[in-house]
Amino acid sequence: MLRNSPAGYGWVSKGLHWLIALGMIGLTGLGAWMVTLGYFDAWYNRSLALHRSIGMVVLALAVAFAVWKVVSPSPPLQETLRPWERAAAHGAHAVLLCAMFVLPVSGYLISTSAGAGFPFFGLGTVPAVGAVSESGRDLAIAVHWWAAYGLAAVAAVHAGAALKHQFIDRHGTLKRML
Repeated sequence: MLRNSPAGYGWVSKGLHWLIALGMIGLTGLGAWMVTLGYFDAWYNRSLALHRSIGMVVLALAVAFAVWKVVSPSPPLQETLRPWERAAAHGAHAVLLCAMFVLPVSGYLISTSAGAGFPFFGLGTVPAVGAVSESGRDLAIAVHWWAAYGLAAVAAVHAGAALKHQFIDRHGTLKRML
């Protein structure tokens, strides 16, 4: 089943969910490692180029995911959830959806702040839309940093809630997304 149904998620939603999740987790780990590198480290520029390219892939997947959510809406939350759990789930999903755009866009603004594009896996160049002021770049850096670690926290709670609903409450939550 490609499309979502009232009973569960289709293969497109599942695939996009897990590709984006793995990309964001990988990018957060890579970013955390990158900031420990010195300028003269052999991986300094390679890791940055990889981080930028994967970030653009995640942005493209996020756009596809948002379009797909319009084409094939998510199934309703399970009836067994308490009202506060429903509110928390809606809030977490909204934060995760926003982060899928805020992180790559802020990274893009940082990477193109001087007005130049950057290489995309050596296949071409992601163009800059224009230069960003120093204060704009500083803001993009702060947003990128806080969004990355905020996303990590929300994603951990999201995963923990899914595991709780699957193994403690026995709601079959993970079966809908696996």
